[in-house]
Amino acid sequence: MNKLVNSLREAIELSGLTDGMTVSFHHHLRNGDFVLNMVLDQIAQMGIGNLQVNASSLFDCHLPILEHIRKGVVSGLQANYISAGPGRAISQGILEKPVQFRTHGGRPRDIALGNTPIDVAFIAAPASDPMGNCTGKYGKSACGSLGYAMADAMYAKKVVVITDTLMDYPLQDFSIPESYVDYVVCVDAIGDPSGIVSGTTQITRDPVGLVMASHAAKVIEASGLLKDGFSFQTGAGGASLAAAKFLKEIMLKKNIQGSFGLGGITGYMVDMLEAGCFRNLLDVQCFDLKAVESLRNDPRHMEISAMHYAAPAVRSSVVDNLDVVILGATEIDTDFNVNVHTDSNGYIMGGSGGHSDVAAGSQLCMIIAPLFRARLPIITDRVNCISTPGKDVDVLVTQGGIAVNPKNKELKARLTDAGLPIIDIHRLKENTEKITGIPKKITKGTRPVAEVLSREGQIQDIIYCIGKQE
Repeated sequence: MNKLVNSLREAIELSGLTDGMTVSFHHHLRNGDFVLNMVLDQIAQMGIGNLQVNASSLFDCHLPILEHIRKGVVSGLQANYISAGPGRAISQGILEKPVQFRTHGGRPRDIALGNTPIDVAFIAAPASDPMGNCTGKYGKSACGSLGYAMADAMYAKKVVVITDTLMDYPLQDFSIPESYVDYVVCVDAIGDPSGIVSGTTQITRDPVGLVMASHAAKVIEASGLLKDGFSFQTGAGGASLAAAKFLKEIMLKKNIQGSFGLGGITGYMVDMLEAGCFRNLLDVQCFDLKAVESLRNDPRHMEISAMHYAAPAVRSSVVDNLDVVILGATEIDTDFNVNVHTDSNGYIMGGSGGHSDVAAGSQLCMIIAPLFRARLPIITDRVNCISTPGKDVDVLVTQGGIAVNPKNKELKARLTDAGLPIIDIHRLKENTEKITGIPKKITKGTRPVAEVLSREGQIQDIIYCIGKQE
């Protein structure tokens, strides 16, 4: 038996794809992905249309999807994150019906429960054997973990693996087994591996960012959570990585070894593993090529599915055991609601990803953000979009002080006793507006362009059209 077919067209024909069905894609190749465009181009040539696309994320490399939307090949979108390029067109109403935004945990939850059935899943696999055992750890387009593709493979009616490195059967150390795969296609290239690198994976040298990072590490130190067995997740932004650097110094000085680092893994988290700060890394996606190499070679660095990472429908997920997470924000309001879906003008340029999942699961959720960007204040009376509810956020760290959610009196007392610069969030907002002025409210249309779903699948907020409407 051999599942290898001669062309992508043949695989699509064999899958039985027809008008109105749902196709899915994962985003582990990030802004270097070729597969989504390749598949949609072939589908368009075959005259198939009115498709629903369920993509774990869309990046600027996926801008060709806009033409497929205009021509009716794609009529609906579901995603956890959409970057500014396609996001701007969506914000202007290119789609007739709203995008559905889920979280990284909510997406596999809804796939598993049958709320978002997938007819054909197209899985970009950097290495595969002819039967479909596949992985992201090897091959010329190696991207590391395939955590976001696992639910698609498990629950889609048909699964097509697309690879550019065909290996002998059986492939060792596979991420997705052949038992989920129907067809395998070998192409010249599935992506540019340099494009998997996140937008910022370097520690900031900006003095403001370093002040915030130092505050963040001291908050963790004073929280009472920093002890043997400590677990931690941070993002790939410069200030977040700097906070991890300061935290590493504290952990090494105090001889503290944590249990695990979690999430999208960067080379800096690998450095912390190798320095003995953590016993393990649990990796749902790799943010850079050093993380890919570590996942391939170090048994302490383990690949997990998005469901294992953060799905609320399973018996337990790793976020339920997470102590501290450091996250970013486009905006935060005086009720500690956080927006990471839109920019300050209301245009879509992101998405929750795992933001609200880890905020809900962790014992300490910390937002680290500057008081203003381009003279627009971060703190507002009400964010343009609630990505993560304020009830799940504990602390806002800025260069102008640290605001603690009033729900957490014990934490505020601990941080005050540690001599940290605690300030009420309303006062922090007032202080910022003395510098920036009070920005004008944006003008929104009345037409919904996106529904933001909570990790449990309920509508949490609605994003309305902005600017010129398509």
